[in-house]
Amino acid sequence: MSSPKHSLAAKTNLRRIREWIVLAGLMGCAIVSLIVTAAIIFVLVSESVTGLGGNPAFFQEVSLWSFLTDTTWAPQYGEGQFGILPLLAGTLWVTGIASLIGLPIGLTSAIYLSEYASPRTRSIIKPLLEILAGIPTVVYGYFALVFVTPLLVKPFAEYVFGIEANIFNAMSGGIVVGIMIIPMVTSLSEDVIRAVPRSLREGAYALGSTRFDVSTKIVIPAALSGILASFLLAISRALGETMAVLIAVGLQPKLTWNPFETMCTMTGNIVSMAGGDAATGSIEYRSIYAVALTLFVITLGMNICSQFILNRYREVYS
Repeated sequence: MSSPKHSLAAKTNLRRIREWIVLAGLMGCAIVSLIVTAAIIFVLVSESVTGLGGNPAFFQEVSLWSFLTDTTWAPQYGEGQFGILPLLAGTLWVTGIASLIGLPIGLTSAIYLSEYASPRTRSIIKPLLEILAGIPTVVYGYFALVFVTPLLVKPFAEYVFGIEANIFNAMSGGIVVGIMIIPMVTSLSEDVIRAVPRSLREGAYALGSTRFDVSTKIVIPAALSGILASFLLAISRALGETMAVLIAVGLQPKLTWNPFETMCTMTGNIVSMAGGDAATGSIEYRSIYAVALTLFVITLGMNICSQFILNRYREVYS
């Protein structure tokens, strides 16, 4: 018959083994994430900059200056023209329109859910936002073609500006992407707003402030770093959106100031080139990696900025 000491030691050893297994599993997941990230960077850089397997890299045949400054993207015609500006313009149009729609609506929704809504109302609205976030992006693209463009964008362009909007246009793509990022902005912003200590609100109410004053002058400034970080993460999400903008915006690279024209985003170009007739190893095929590397650098910069803002302006409460 085992003594209580031996029984306690056995339980302690079993607990340590379980903790070690959990620790090893968590560390393994973290290592896998690092390996996948490193592999992605290696592929993008090798195909774009350094070359791999004896094949020249994209930027060994196309100068970085012409890639960044040329105003025409036509890789499959003649010797090919590889100016990223038309793709960058389409991406920025969609991202800018999406930000103008998704960020204000998402923030005001977060303020309402955190400061104004009753628990019952919150329990109804939150699942609806989660459903909105779970809709496949391809559905948003066809929603833009069937509803947004004919019923909203075309009448708006005709009656306000006196111009005709194409069936594929950046305005429709920006609207649906803006709708897509609303749940992200709302969820992240509500979390940081609800994290503001209750004592700050109660102190403001004790001084006679209204609920609107408390929300705009106390809560929002206190949670500003987290809100800005959520904005940047949502913008990064809009930059990387593919299927919705591929269907709604079109595949015509064009450098234009008119958002009602057909354009092409960087993600849309990657999909079209990968599924097109570009031969593996050709300069047209390797342009996919150059565009992907550009998008990766932009998104990485946005994420670094969000982390910097979150760490630099974070309010710490005891």
